[in-house]
Amino acid sequence: MKLLLKAFRNGLGAIIAFVSWVIPVSKVKRTVKQQKEIDAQTENIELYQFFGCPFCIKTRRVIRRLNLNIIARDAQNRQGVFRAELLKETGKTQVPCLKITENGKVEWMSETVKIIEYLEKRFG
Repeated sequence: MKLLLKAFRNGLGAIIAFVSWVIPVSKVKRTVKQQKEIDAQTENIELYQFFGCPFCIKTRRVIRRLNLNIIARDAQNRQGVFRAELLKETGKTQVPCLKITENGKVEWMSETVKIIEYLEKRFG
């Protein structure tokens, strides 16, 4: 039963991810100079996520709409290095989780609403 539920959840997540990919978002328009500045600011931001997670999809859509070059890290693979890092640093494998490295300090931000608020405030 547990395996069936997992397969259903993964299949549904893949469908949601596909629909999200198909439905376009209106990207923020910036000048080349502005976009380079934003790209420089996002070099040290990473999104730890699961591909089919609805909350991760929502977060990725905001990242796409804000036209941000944030690296997405696959934390779904149980043997993966990113899942292990997420567990080691935060004590859980909750996604989405944003890793922000600035001035030699690392901040881990979880909760979809907080991540979206942060991205909107800083880059919106």
